[in-house]
Amino acid sequence: MDIQFLGAAGEVTGSCSYIRCAGKHVLLDCGLFQGARHTETQNRASFPFDPRQIDAVILSHAHLDHSGRLPLLAKAGFRGHVYAQGASCDLCRIMLRDAAYLNERDAEWENRKRERKGLEPVAPLYTRRDAQRIMRFMRPLAYGDETEILPGIRVRLRDAGHILGSAIVELRLSEGDVERKLVFSGDLGHWDAPILRDPEPVTEADVVLMESTYGDRHHRSWEATWEELAEVLRTAAHHRGNILIPSFAVGRTQELLYLFRQNYQAWNLDRWRVFLDSPMGIEATEVYARHWYVYDAEAKRALQRGGNPLLLPNLTISRTASQSMAINRIRAGAIILAGSGMCEGGRIRHHLKHNAWRQGSSVVIVGYQARGTLGRSLVDGATRIRLWGEEIRVAAKVHTIGGLSAHADQKGLLDWAGNFRGRPLVVLVHGEARAREALAERLPEVGRDAVHLPVIGERMDLTRLDRRQRRH
Repeated sequence: MDIQFLGAAGEVTGSCSYIRCAGKHVLLDCGLFQGARHTETQNRASFPFDPRQIDAVILSHAHLDHSGRLPLLAKAGFRGHVYAQGASCDLCRIMLRDAAYLNERDAEWENRKRERKGLEPVAPLYTRRDAQRIMRFMRPLAYGDETEILPGIRVRLRDAGHILGSAIVELRLSEGDVERKLVFSGDLGHWDAPILRDPEPVTEADVVLMESTYGDRHHRSWEATWEELAEVLRTAAHHRGNILIPSFAVGRTQELLYLFRQNYQAWNLDRWRVFLDSPMGIEATEVYARHWYVYDAEAKRALQRGGNPLLLPNLTISRTASQSMAINRIRAGAIILAGSGMCEGGRIRHHLKHNAWRQGSSVVIVGYQARGTLGRSLVDGATRIRLWGEEIRVAAKVHTIGGLSAHADQKGLLDWAGNFRGRPLVVLVHGEARAREALAERLPEVGRDAVHLPVIGERMDLTRLDRRQRRH
């Protein structure tokens, strides 16, 4: 009985851990590596195991850094089941298909250049057909139900509050006379976030695999964040231009729609025309509407009072390319939510081309912007940007709303870790070195003084746990 760390150990992408128990082989997540140039090579590399031997995958949630290599797994011979909460299954259908489409498009563009140079063509990482194939292996699980997925392996999912369907995974492992309980936090959500419930507490474990994304950071209060957003809307209304909001299709888009609905009068949103101009965002919003039963109590009350809390009286759903292009004829009074969240692709780039040079326009950044992205350039004060080879002057006002996050901050992580009784070994994953180190230093304050920081490829024997193990 052991666990091997194959991704998100000392980094925040490529989440994947490999569990061997009672002759069975299980993966916790199977995510894409993202963010740097060398990740394409990592994602195309063969798995460090035989996919045909994997009996099951347990998926914490649908984000691609947790789910994005599932089509490759099936392509390489995996034929087991993929267990996830029901909403995660629905979101995976959308997100994996979209990722596959982008893979196909990127390969097509690359091959045009390679053909002119006389080079061999490249294949996409995976195709839409590959993404569709993995969906046949998906098996939805409800929160709270304990299920024996394989002999000696029982699973219960708890709500992680990160995005719709995100889960904390409780695993009960039995091999001979040895029993262990392993808890994988997945990505823990931001306490008191709109729509979703707070991460559920878990009190019993022998080993806790815990994310540490923001282990060194404290978020702004929600009250300060809402006031900042309200002030941006007031300022933009005074300048009489359009507001562009590059928004991640899953999670952030729905959160913003909910906030707009709940503050419709207070923020004078009736003076605006609001456009949801993101095909994947539209589909994800429909998934959120179908899975209302996992909303928090406040969102459920909003649903009972006035129907779908993600819909506005002045919201226009923009599905087609022609509908999107028509928005760019509007010179003032439009709030446009469009992907991608970091401005690296999608319809937001077209809206930037038509609005970034206008002094009355505003760009509102509502999510993390990685180095090297167009969104990061805007945050850093770029006065000119390039779109399709054309240089565009940035005259629009750029606002950054820093308090919106789908991840728990250091306090939230410590509060969750403090729920465990006894002295389980805490293994910190899904965090860069600085964040992991900072969180490890603080964990003894909540009684978690047995902490370990694994490296990629490390294998841990779960039958010989030393609970006195210290961080190293």
